[in-house]
This record gives sequence, structure tokens and C-alpha cells, in this order.
Amino acid sequence: MLDCFFNPKSLAIIGASNNINKGGYHIIKNITAGYRGKIYPVNKSYTEILGLPCYPDVASIPENIDLAIYFIPSKELPETVNECAKKGVKGIIIESGGFNEAGEEGAKLQKLALENAAKAGIRLWGPNCMGFIDANRTYVFSFINSAVWSDILKGGNVSLIVQSGMLSAGFLLHALQEGIMGVSKVCSIGNKCDIDESDILEYMINDSETEVIACYLESLVDGRRFTNLAKKTKKPVIVLMGGRSQEGAKAAQSHTASLSGNYCVSSGAFKQVGIIEVFDPAELTDMARAFSKKMLCHPGGGSAILTFSGGAGTITTDLMEDCGLPLAKLSSKTLDSIAELFPPWNKPDHPLDLWIAIERHGYEKVFKRSFDAIMNDPAVDSIIFHSYATPLIGSGFFKELFELVRKYEKPVVIWAAGRKDFADNLRAMAEIAGFPAYRELGRCVTVLKGIKSHFTKKPTN
Repeated sequence: MLDCFFNPKSLAIIGASNNINKGGYHIIKNITAGYRGKIYPVNKSYTEILGLPCYPDVASIPENIDLAIYFIPSKELPETVNECAKKGVKGIIIESGGFNEAGEEGAKLQKLALENAAKAGIRLWGPNCMGFIDANRTYVFSFINSAVWSDILKGGNVSLIVQSGMLSAGFLLHALQEGIMGVSKVCSIGNKCDIDESDILEYMINDSETEVIACYLESLVDGRRFTNLAKKTKKPVIVLMGGRSQEGAKAAQSHTASLSGNYCVSSGAFKQVGIIEVFDPAELTDMARAFSKKMLCHPGGGSAILTFSGGAGTITTDLMEDCGLPLAKLSSKTLDSIAELFPPWNKPDHPLDLWIAIERHGYEKVFKRSFDAIMNDPAVDSIIFHSYATPLIGSGFFKELFELVRKYEKPVVIWAAGRKDFADNLRAMAEIAGFPAYRELGRCVTVLKGIKSHFTKKPTN
């Protein structure tokens, strides 16, 4: 039903421009960078844009069109919808503002455009949005500056549904530069006059290229439909909800004309159906990146802590208790196995402070042996691994550890601590091997909680 947006055979850019300072220029520049279908710029001021014939209006386009991108003043939209109907257009992405969020006149324009589209069987995406990006195909149907994304956009398995326009660009850029993660689709849905978050969620659930769904929303058009869809899928659905506070709800209404509703009701429903709720953009990115690693988990035990510092182990234990994550009760067999690495006068306890053993046997030997012992312990269902940054650790070390993760299906989250340049390098090696890795302990604990809560969920399909 939404295929015309995600896989159009032809598209028109209404408001395309040759002026590099205009959003209409960046839309067509972005589209020509990766899209290989038929492209029809529309602007009465030009006869050609970027080597493509430019048409004065939609009616002048010689063929029918699947998709139109609208980037001209809001007052033109109702009539443009009628023109698009005559060209067989199935969907319009409205990236302009000036509709419901702009007051009474804007609301009238939006209502009339929606009525015209309904008569013609046209679906409307937006308005007041950044459009759509498919990183796997290099489809950038957006006015995002063409210089911003070209060197960092990479495909992946995470799809984003973002109600805010500019924040969707912020999410995308943060996700691509914070750790090792690619994206599948990024959908900025704006005012949601027609297509809403549930429509996109349903598409993503059925999309073979999407394995993780992350959302920033300021309202739910149909909360029951959204939660029912999330309940039935095995794919993790992560939601950052804007407008939780009274003042935040007011800000959301002025921003995208969103009526946030009762946040407490929404949050309670999220918990019931297994939606993972997060509370800031970095946490949304953290969680999405962790799930993109495709680690499995069988909750029921506790989390183990491997560390080089007793103090760090204590802090992690406190953070886990704050989040409701139990510390694993290691068996005597596990502790005895690890004790062989320690001097006779010192015995390991949990959290496992391994520094004395590391001084005797070296970093890699101690952590590999300890990992193997802990992975074999049935009381352990997950691990937080404190990795001190040193140039002595190579990428092969993390690859070997990740083989244990695959074998035992126990997720591991890594804290990369130490000198920044060493820690950044260590974190990159860990991420490439398959681990989610962070520079802050709290982020590790929050992510592990999200992973365990998702695998506790029992999908209905």
C-alpha cells in the first residue's frame, strides 16, 4: 500500500531549484545521487536543472508519475493534489510547512488537500517533514543538505520513524557517526495528516531489510493499532516519546500540531506489549545500535560483570540495581575455574575484579578464560565487560570473544575505558567484531536492560 513511497518507478520534484541555497536544489541533488528511476523537476522558472528537462507544472510532464515531492508554498497544495491526480500519482511527500502547525489558515489548506487526495486515492506523507531516506539503495528523498550525508551514509538493518523534521536529520547523523551502525530507512513523517506512525510501522514490520525499528514520536494517531502491531512482531520496537511533560506537550503541539494525549497511558501500554521506551536521542541511538548487532538472549538468570577495577564493578552493580537487573550468582565451579588464574592468597568474587590475574597472566588470557567460564555458567544470561583501553589488544581478541557470544547466545555489552584515543580504537574493534560498546557505564547498563526486556517479550505470531 505504501510501495509508491519506498519503491517508486518515477517521481516529480515540485519546487526543484538550480539555486544551491534552496532546499529544492538539495532535493534534486540528493535524488540524482542514487535514484535510477525517471525524475521530473517542476519549476516554471527553469527549463533545465542538473541536466534534466524542467517542467513548468505537473500537467506538462509527458508521462504518468508514481510519486511527487512537494516543496513549494502551502497555499498551492490543494490544487497541486488535483494536478497530480490527473497524472496517476499514488503518493505525495509534502516537505513544506505552513499547515496545521501554522494556525487556522494552514489547517484549512491541509484539510482541503486531504479531501482532494482522498477523492483521488492519493496518500499524503507529511506535511512539515524531512521526507524519506533508504540508505541501502541511496534513495535520499529529502531537502537535507547534499554535502552532509554523502560521505557517511551507509546501509544497515535499523529503520527510523521520526515525527520531527530536522530532528530526523540529527538522528541520522548521530546514528551513522556514533559507533558502527548503518540504517535501512529513515522516515520523517511530520504532521501526519494522512500516513501516520502505525502505517510506517506496519510497513517496517514486513520489510525484509528492517530488523530494528526506532521511533521518535510526539503523539499516537491510533495508539491501539500501534501497540498491537508492536506486540505481534519479533522485531525490537524502540520509542522515544516527546511531550511527556505538560510543557513538553505544549511544545509538541506548536511544533507539529500534535496532541500528545496521556503519556502515562501510552507508557503503560508500551510496557505491556514489549515496546522498549527510551528517554533521550542518544539512548535511542544506543539501543538501536545494540539490537543491530543481532545478539540473542535467553533471560532468566542474572548479568555477570567482568572488570579490571573493583570500584567499577561496584558502580556497575549499583546501576544494575537501579535498573532492576539482577547480578548473577556464579557457581562455585565457575569461581574455582577462574581462581586458577589468581595467586593462592587471593580468590575471585563477583563482580569479577580480574586485575591481579591480569598482572600475572596478561589481559587476553585472563579475559578469554574468564569469558569461557562465565558463558558456561547457567546462572548467567548476559555480561557487562569492562575493557581497559590498551594498544596491546588486537581485533582478533574481540572476534574470538564474539564467537562465544554466538555459541552461548548470551549478549555482551562493553565499557571501553581509558585514554580517549586508545578507547576509541578499542571500541571500534569491538563494534566491528559485533559488540555494542560505549564510553559510559550507565549506557551499558541501560542497553543491557533493553536487550533483556525485549527477549522477555513473547510475540503473538
